[in-house]
Amino acid sequence: MGGAHGQGLLPEPELGPPPKDRPGPLCSDPSAGKSGHPQAPEGGSSRPGKTNTAVTMTTTHQPQDRYKAVWLIFFMLGLGTLLPWNFFMTATRYFTNRLDESQNVSLVTAELSKDIQPSAAPTVPSPERNLLSAVFNNVMTLCAMLPLLFFTCLNSFLHQRIPQSVRILGSLVAILLVFLITAVLVKVQLAALPFFVITMVKIVLINSFGAILQGSLFGLAGLLPTSYTAPIMSGQGLAGIFASVAMICAIASGSELSESAFGYFIIACGVIVLAIVCYLALPRLEFYRYYQQFKLEGPGEQETKLDLISKGEETGANKEESRVPAPSSQPTNKGHSIRAILRNILVPALSVCFIFTVTIGVFPAVTAEVRSSIAGTSAWGDYFIPVSCFLTFNVFDWLGRSLTAVFTWPGKDSHWLPSLVLARMLFVPLLLLCNVQPRRHLAVVFEHDAWFIVFMAAFAFSNGYLASLCMCFGPK
Repeated sequence: MGGAHGQGLLPEPELGPPPKDRPGPLCSDPSAGKSGHPQAPEGGSSRPGKTNTAVTMTTTHQPQDRYKAVWLIFFMLGLGTLLPWNFFMTATRYFTNRLDESQNVSLVTAELSKDIQPSAAPTVPSPERNLLSAVFNNVMTLCAMLPLLFFTCLNSFLHQRIPQSVRILGSLVAILLVFLITAVLVKVQLAALPFFVITMVKIVLINSFGAILQGSLFGLAGLLPTSYTAPIMSGQGLAGIFASVAMICAIASGSELSESAFGYFIIACGVIVLAIVCYLALPRLEFYRYYQQFKLEGPGEQETKLDLISKGEETGANKEESRVPAPSSQPTNKGHSIRAILRNILVPALSVCFIFTVTIGVFPAVTAEVRSSIAGTSAWGDYFIPVSCFLTFNVFDWLGRSLTAVFTWPGKDSHWLPSLVLARMLFVPLLLLCNVQPRRHLAVVFEHDAWFIVFMAAFAFSNGYLASLCMCFGPK
């Protein structure tokens, strides 16, 4: 692990090498600490009352996050984790239309190749929806959920073998390459089946590396005070809003679907590059280096360094004594197995998993197929899905995430929390009974557009609020 850190992937801070990964409370990356606030390790110094002094002294010398630079970097990293995938989902119409066009071109070619009378005009078949286009949203959801779940669980073990810098930078670079290839393929003509297969492979790669990236990012935030989880959640929430606004602007401008999609993918590449630059700049900030070093050495060694600064001298015996907490805390950390950690965070972890399973199960695979019942020939038909589905979801999801900063009900140990999480299952039949087209079995119960918008707002708000609530309770 130490050798990988020295390969120039991440500039090492002046106060020492990056900390070893530690088990985290809730995030999929166990490298997050138990809290962003420093705590004295068990089996501390043999000098009575010295641990409290160390904590007081280190708090006194704690640097400030000047200009909120670290906060803004974590916001940018949160934005960079979900904005690319949101743009990919925003371009769903581009993918389905391209599959339909490939099918229709093949039908025209087949029709023209038939033996017909020379004087007869070729009959061009009416546009049909390709089977691959019809199942695109369902297969996309499957290809997104399974890798996301698998690599989120796998990340709990990868942290022991792959350095944090490699996981974060490697995932960002991999996602960047996928989006560059996606942008290039906009200009390349492909048959329907190869295009469908390549797109699904890209979805698997994006979500696989995205799971590792998000887990590692929350683990990185675990080095800092718990309030630094909030910018990640806010950045992820705003990512969807930006993508939805971009979709609406593309429709208003009258751009072709291929041109809009190309713009989405290029913007996503730019955001990823900016996220990489922010991550590389993070270790150069004193505020981040302070907490990174504190987690690495513990209060005992921090006290030693502060004593050296204030007194200008330290005997060898005192140095050895002040270093007692660090070695004694190491076996304690190793003693906390993955199984013990998962047992402690079982309720919030399962709650987060269930929340996103329900959400991804219907959004956007089901919700993007709802049709307006009042649009008629008006322009509302073009704006219905971008506004009522994507924009409504992302705005209320962000509001739900933001509310946890001022309001945290139900409590961490309350039975209401898992009950509300399970109650979100009611949104599945409610959304299915809206005007989803095409349909063959279920009747349309909530036909008016207002029903769908109300259900989407409540669905999104509960997703953002409950997920953020579990993420806040986990470190506690």
